Amino acid sequence: MNTIAARHAAVTATLFDGEPSDAELNAIELEMPAILADVVLLDAQIMTIDRTPSELDHQRIRRARRRVLAARRDLANRTTATDTTASGGAA
Repeated sequence: MNTIAARHAAVTATLFDGEPSDAELNAIELEMPAILADVVLLDAQIMTIDRTPSELDHQRIRRARRRVLAARRDLANRTTATDTTASGGAA
């Protein structure tokens, strides 16, 4: 099997150390509530895969979906507010 190597110095000029940058870590931290809400929704759905969902299961899934929507809304609003203030925010 042949290896593929970059032939141009511009492609290999920056070394990748395998660690996320500070900006990437900050983005993950900003999205963490939405990520955790998705995990809770998946857990609620996984619990009902092999059985008939009870009323409590339906409530748990609905609550988890609302939590996901709220987390995504908050993330979108936070991102939009940050973009508006960073660009000057002229209305």
